[in-house]
Amino acid sequence: MRGARVRNEETTVVPARRPPRVAIENVWPQVDGGAVPIARTPGEPVDVYADVFADGTAGVRVAIRWRRRPATEWRWTPMTPVGNDRWHGAFVVPEAGAYEFAVAGWVDPYLTWRELLDRRIATGSVTEGDLQEGADLLRAAARRTQGPDASRLIEHAGRLRSLAAGPLAEAARSATDPEPLELVARSPDRSAIYLSPTVLRIRVDPPRARASAWYELFPRSTSPKAGRPGTLRDLRQRLSYIADLGFDVVYLPPIHPIGRTGRRGPDNRHDPNASGPGSPWAIGSEAGGHTAVDPALGTIDEFRELVAEAGRQGLEVALDLAFQCSPDHPWVTEHPAWFRHRPDGSIRTAENPPKRYEDIYPLDFDSRDWRALWAALREVVEFWIGLGVRWFRVDNPHTKPFEFWRWLIAEVRRDHPEVLFLAEAFTRPKVMVRLAEVGFTHSYTYFAWRTTRAEIERYFRELHEGVSHEVLRPHLWPNTPDILTEQFHSGRRSVFVQRLVLAATLGSHYGIYGPAYELLEHRPLQAASEEYARSEKYELRHWDLDAPGSLAPELRRINRIRRENPALHAGRNLAFHGVDNDRLIAYSRRSDDGTNTVLVVVNLDAESPQAGWTWLDLRELGVAPEEPFEVEDLWNGPRYRWAGARNFVRLDPQAETAHVFRVRRLGGGS
Repeated sequence: MRGARVRNEETTVVPARRPPRVAIENVWPQVDGGAVPIARTPGEPVDVYADVFADGTAGVRVAIRWRRRPATEWRWTPMTPVGNDRWHGAFVVPEAGAYEFAVAGWVDPYLTWRELLDRRIATGSVTEGDLQEGADLLRAAARRTQGPDASRLIEHAGRLRSLAAGPLAEAARSATDPEPLELVARSPDRSAIYLSPTVLRIRVDPPRARASAWYELFPRSTSPKAGRPGTLRDLRQRLSYIADLGFDVVYLPPIHPIGRTGRRGPDNRHDPNASGPGSPWAIGSEAGGHTAVDPALGTIDEFRELVAEAGRQGLEVALDLAFQCSPDHPWVTEHPAWFRHRPDGSIRTAENPPKRYEDIYPLDFDSRDWRALWAALREVVEFWIGLGVRWFRVDNPHTKPFEFWRWLIAEVRRDHPEVLFLAEAFTRPKVMVRLAEVGFTHSYTYFAWRTTRAEIERYFRELHEGVSHEVLRPHLWPNTPDILTEQFHSGRRSVFVQRLVLAATLGSHYGIYGPAYELLEHRPLQAASEEYARSEKYELRHWDLDAPGSLAPELRRINRIRRENPALHAGRNLAFHGVDNDRLIAYSRRSDDGTNTVLVVVNLDAESPQAGWTWLDLRELGVAPEEPFEVEDLWNGPRYRWAGARNFVRLDPQAETAHVFRVRRLGGGS
């Protein structure tokens, strides 16, 4: 057709649903875009932040929508603005289980009307129509609800209409009643609510994941008689001592049969005659593997009795999961494909160059028979759960695949949600966080090597920021059978006290390797070594629990302080305070409900007295500026009356290495 113009245009499609008026961005907390749940325990708050705003001058409402899965009923918690379109709200997860939440935002026409009305009141431009419009919005809200709220909304609507017939200035002032705003907020137009794009998840672990104090010991060294190996029966007798010290968990290195091939002797030397007891981590012999008890220790029935007795003493038994084998483990002959082989067909031993461990074969998680291996390892965990174990300390989990742990922990928790896993992973920070993301409840940390004030403050701020804070629960150990840091080599009692107080109060979870700790064991294998001389890993030791100078009284005291102060149970409330002397460190922790506050000051100099002036963040202590308050030293006994941020402290390591203050407002509260 002459002169005709042909246009090839796409058909315009109008959205089927009304587009959102609000933008919801930067929701926090979330991990890996919401793919990984954050971690909490019952009673802990979930603080939620989000950027939420609307076009123009529309009044915006924001709330958290959350629920326990698989429940279908959502709960709603309002959020409040904190500046620059950032909103904050918090809710408390009441019990263990899986939860999910999202941020909801919507334009509230009545709030928009009220904000515009305020401006018109200021300029004297209110009209009768303004009040009629408000009444209509209240009636619309009443139709969306029922019960007393609906009745009150209708009453307020009628009142607005009646006011419109009188003097407008007086009517406008009466129209600013705050109650209708609250009623309308509870009855939003559901079709106008928009949610953050990702539903975020929360893993709420059992209550005992919130705080714990661990005591590690070797059962074979619990004999009351020197020269005789200890047994599970001897360990049962030792439980009352551990409970009296105030610990919650007694942690046992592997208790399985120990291989003879390549056995290690005293000070980690090769034992050619295999005459010593060997390393408990060289698991497996003709007596069995990961589901057997070393006959030298006792029997399965005696282990079951041990767990029962621990429960009567108020203790949990934690067992070491070391997924590796000695060359004598039954799996070596039954499942050779579960191990890595050299070109000559022999199985590779463990090594950490230049060290080689002829007594240990690592498992091959990439073997062609990996499915059977995974299933067998799950059966190991299930076996010990069947005997009453609910805590597992996992040896070197970072050397096994992340996805194996994700699978194993999820499988176990599906049937046993009360079971918890502690990762012994001294590795790169991102790897440690990744293990927490795949399901580990707690994690060892680098606390043992953080000794100066700057190092401690920097490290713990890292642990309490970002993703780490949301998934990783720090477990603080001043010593382990593998770790005797150089600061202990002097044997000074003040060092042991200093590190004990720091470990027990900087975090909600801590542990010691005893009786080495309370008996001030400090001799290194050689200068600058972190290995103990006569390490208990390779030989029997006899410990005199009644030896003079034992730290048992200090252990009882710090564990009592922990039990009596909820501030030391909460894991997300650490605040550092200023001191004008870098050899002193000050920090506080506060309970979630704000009723209990603990302020700690520690002398980091193990030799000399140190003094200085504090500069306290009084908000973190729940104290008003210049308000007098009392600090009671739970560690040493005295009480002091303080006022303001600046207060003088002096600590002599020969007498009092630390202050552990309970803060009390003199007007009430603590």
